[in-house]
Amino acid sequence: MKKILVCDALDPEAFSELEAVPEFEVTLKTGMDEPALMQAIPGHHAAVVRSATKITKNVIAASDSLEIIVRAGIGLDNIDVAAAKAKGIEVANTPSATTISVAEHTFGLMLGAVRQHGPANLSIKAHKWEKKKFKGTELYEKTLGIIGSGRIGLAVAERALAFGMKVLAFDIVAIETESEIRQVPMGELLREADIISLHLPLSESTRHMISDEQFAEMKDGVILVNAARGGVVDEDALLRALESGKVRAAAVDVFEIEPATNYGLIDHPKVMATPHIGAAAEEGQKRAGLEVVRVLKEKYSCSL
Repeated sequence: MKKILVCDALDPEAFSELEAVPEFEVTLKTGMDEPALMQAIPGHHAAVVRSATKITKNVIAASDSLEIIVRAGIGLDNIDVAAAKAKGIEVANTPSATTISVAEHTFGLMLGAVRQHGPANLSIKAHKWEKKKFKGTELYEKTLGIIGSGRIGLAVAERALAFGMKVLAFDIVAIETESEIRQVPMGELLREADIISLHLPLSESTRHMISDEQFAEMKDGVILVNAARGGVVDEDALLRALESGKVRAAAVDVFEIEPATNYGLIDHPKVMATPHIGAAAEEGQKRAGLEVVRVLKEKYSCSL
């Protein structure tokens, strides 16, 4: 019998399927901080997390039988992967499950930024009729620069092409797609893009990848969209770019510290912010949960 500790809520259908596996003893315990998790983890063979629970080096050290950590989602920045691997613990995720969810949310943020949906919504809810105040721009024939052209970046690119946009992409690897996407150096993308959308994991090499130097290279009046990871953008530099007018608007789903406390950024009139909900679509969460079940069944040679 393998003991599975589920630390963050999964889709109900996926959780039921996990509980139904005869070889698994499943425990659901959410909202644990590091000390609580260190106390709970011993005796468990697998841990399942989404984005809220942090599997730190101390948690891994406290484990005595842990064999696999599965993240129901894309990024692994809430798991100390190096510490896990050093202890022989496998780390897995569900990289494709929420691709559509995040891509659609990104496009929603983009549309909201160019058409000022957030301020217009707040204005009319304040019983004002400021129609002339909220003149926006079209996406049609604008140049979208995508930094990070993995699954999500390419899914955003496909939607942008359907809107009649021109798409530039930067990545450290060559793009393999038949779409009309032009892969360019980072500097060229920064200079030519009307809208820049980030789709990068957070690592030491990508932390503050967008800072004062990169903003200086961008077009005046550029729009920045970040539904990737908060630390990829230097939030202080973004504020300076917003204040100077270099950045016309920013749409931000992710923050350097979460839950977010940078109210100078959140409250800025040119910022549309959401609380890291890019992957929070019913369909994507179901796919992620079912993929977690598949990974665990495959790990322990259960019938698929």
